[in-house]
Amino acid sequence: MNFLDLVRNRYSVRAYKPIEVEQEKIDQILEVMSLAPTAANQQPFRIILIHTAGKETELRRIYNNDWFVQAPIIICACGLDQESWFRDDGRPTTEIDVAIVMDHITLAAASLGLGTCWIGAFNPAEARRILRIPEFASPVLFTPLGYPADQPKVKERKPISDLVKYEHW
Repeated sequence: MNFLDLVRNRYSVRAYKPIEVEQEKIDQILEVMSLAPTAANQQPFRIILIHTAGKETELRRIYNNDWFVQAPIIICACGLDQESWFRDDGRPTTEIDVAIVMDHITLAAASLGLGTCWIGAFNPAEARRILRIPEFASPVLFTPLGYPADQPKVKERKPISDLVKYEHW
């Protein structure tokens, strides 16, 4: 599958089969994650890979949805501002870098026949407590990882002409 087809076909999976993800596929996804571009190549992120079996009740305190804990793996992407590159206006690029990393994870997963779903609306205090995330790190994004048990819906997007301005606003 070429890249454009991969992007067109990737979707937010909200139902997962009870099938374990092969370690070889996990290793490939983690390699792609490590190759993601970050500002000044600082890599101000850490990934927590969580096997859901036996932890469903606890993980639902982070994000209370059945399909979240249906997947055999959940990935938490954390940011580390102290390792980040800072723009001229003093803002860290941490969350941008974490988003790039998560995008690499989701696309790599899709290329291997796996499903994911970006989750930003989670309980950060529970995530920090349950996953023992230290104060110097911040949970930014989650995704389940597993084999899809649903089908993609039609993607509705704004026309490109509404999204792009040429030369100036």
